[in-house]
This record gives sequence, structure tokens and C-alpha cells, in this order.
Amino acid sequence: MPPGAGVGGSPGGQPDGTGQESLSNGDDGAPLGRELEIARLLKAIKDHGVKNVVFLTGDVHYCAAHHYSPDRAAFTDFEPFWEFVAGPINAGSFGPNTLDGTFGPRLDFEAHGPVMGSPRSGEHQYFGHVEIPEDGREFRVRLINAAGRTVYSRTLTAA
Repeated sequence: MPPGAGVGGSPGGQPDGTGQESLSNGDDGAPLGRELEIARLLKAIKDHGVKNVVFLTGDVHYCAAHHYSPDRAAFTDFEPFWEFVAGPINAGSFGPNTLDGTFGPRLDFEAHGPVMGSPRSGEHQYFGHVEIPEDGREFRVRLINAAGRTVYSRTLTAA
């Protein structure tokens, strides 16, 4: 269940004909449909005291960093978490739709190409790199384009 494709609805409830392609539904209210699965997962993570949760999401044709917080959400029974989105590196790039507010996303960073059929120069194809030092106290993430340029980086410290 990739959050970028569901929790925040980065495809924003992207329709597939009359069906729904992402986990989100484009409705900022209480969880409905497949969002109920994410709500149960987030609540279980909180109830079991799991700390420092980060979602890594791929295959959404852009890169982004989202922070989720119950302070901004319609569904509030979860702990704040981060999501980092990148990829796929070998495909055309295009931007996301509007974030679904059900789980309180805040866009921290976003990069994408102009259109799906844009030239694959590497400037708008992305991958991510995660580093966790041996002591486990930090989580370092970089979003990198296929030309090798870091377009975003963040270091999270264990709580």
C-alpha cells in the first residue's frame, strides 16, 4: 500500500475509467473504501507503539516528500510520519494530482517533468537513496534524478 498512491492520494484519486486507481478517493473527509485499510494500518502502528515509521513509495512518475500529521487530518488516530516518493527511473515523468487531506499530508517537496511523453534526458526521472548509519539514530534520504543530481535531501532523527 504505497502512501503516495494512497495515503495522501498523490494521484489524487486518479480515476481509471469509472474505477479508482489509487487508494485515496479525492475526498478530504473520513476514510472511505480502500482508505479504511490505511486507517487500520496507521492506528495499529500507533496502538503497538511502533516509532519512526517512514513510507517509501515508487512507480508514480515523479518525486516528492510528504509529511503526514493528525493535526491536519480528518482521520486522527495515528502518529505523524514521512513519505518519500521516487520513480520509476526508466519511464516518462508527470506530476501528481491534488493531495487527499484524509491523513493530513503536507507537501515538503515535489519535482516532475512537463508531460508523460517528455524526453528521457534523466532530468525528470528519479530514484531514491536511503542511508541508515550503524547506530540507527538517523535516516537519511536523497531523491536523485537520473542525471545524478540530488534534488532533495532530508535527515530524520530517531525519536
